[in-house]
Amino acid sequence: MSNKYYTLNAQAFIESTVNVNMQPLYDQFLPLLTTGAHIIDAGCGSGRDTKAFTELGYNVTAFDASKPLADAASKLSGQAVQVATFLEFKTEHPADAIWACASLLHVPAPELPATFKHLANQLKQSGIIYCSFKYGNEDVSRNGRNFTNATEVRLRDFISGSGLALKNMWITNDQRPGREQEKWLNAIVVKEVIEQ
Repeated sequence: MSNKYYTLNAQAFIESTVNVNMQPLYDQFLPLLTTGAHIIDAGCGSGRDTKAFTELGYNVTAFDASKPLADAASKLSGQAVQVATFLEFKTEHPADAIWACASLLHVPAPELPATFKHLANQLKQSGIIYCSFKYGNEDVSRNGRNFTNATEVRLRDFISGSGLALKNMWITNDQRPGREQEKWLNAIVVKEVIEQ
């Protein structure tokens, strides 16, 4: 169970991720938003992105399933961070965007369609979700963490029937030292407008 891993290894995880350069990904995501837009940082980890988005003037709601990570994220970002899983989280104010960076990959593949549908319900019409998965077809377990990998085809299957449409997909290399050979599938999906 990934949550147990993060409870036991929160500090090591924070140290390995908090200083990663995220600007290339922000450059794909933030131009799609207006100034002051409401972003949900879903599975916010160390709080690195919550802090960055808040400092750029966005209205950020953050949550993580791990209490030690949520506490650390709150301390780093200066924002309240909820403890919740993807399916537990609900917002009173639908968001313009959801940032799910390297977090949805811990949801088991059979649960991802329902998870995407639930996240879509937290968005305004035409709201967007950024998500990223390790690139591949097979699910793996490493050091007590489960990883659901994704290819372009698999991601389309995950969002099928969720009310979301694919806007863009691209592949990047891992930015952490020593992990440069690992590839990630990045995607931006859009909540489809329902005709009245």
